[in-house]
Amino acid sequence: MNMDLVCFSHLRWNFVFQRPQHLLTRFSKKMRVFVVEDPVFEDGPETCQISKGDDNVWVIVPQLKKGTSEDESIAKRKNLLSKLFTDMSIKDYMFWYYTPMSLEYTDHFKPRLIVFDCMDELSAFKFAPTRLKENEERLFKLADLVFTGGQSLYEKKASPLFHLFISQ
Repeated sequence: MNMDLVCFSHLRWNFVFQRPQHLLTRFSKKMRVFVVEDPVFEDGPETCQISKGDDNVWVIVPQLKKGTSEDESIAKRKNLLSKLFTDMSIKDYMFWYYTPMSLEYTDHFKPRLIVFDCMDELSAFKFAPTRLKENEERLFKLADLVFTGGQSLYEKKASPLFHLFISQ
């Protein structure tokens, strides 16, 4: 059985074709790719909307009830993701993170490999979650491979990373 790639992204797959779509579409030539987006909050039933795109890519959008608290959202996404793994027979897999916030609902899994593609300084964005920096530090410690979105971001992230690894 081939390994699957499960990607966690704050960006919508069908918004703009950019780096995540470019890379993941290439991976989809050799493996199944599941792109798990941030949830949408609606009045309907809580479920995962699953759509198969081109090139062996499945886009997963958790649909949660409006007014769901952050803690409830994390618990519900854990359950929905576990169900997805069962339903799609995802057994041998790697995780590819574009958002460190996804750690909050994926920490019960055991991927073979963890990649963090740090494209932007997400904590500088308007309305960034307060736990983003803490989750980013956790992800840097867990990741087997880290990419950055340019030289200046690499330099900003590399110094703290170096100290993280030296202290372990």
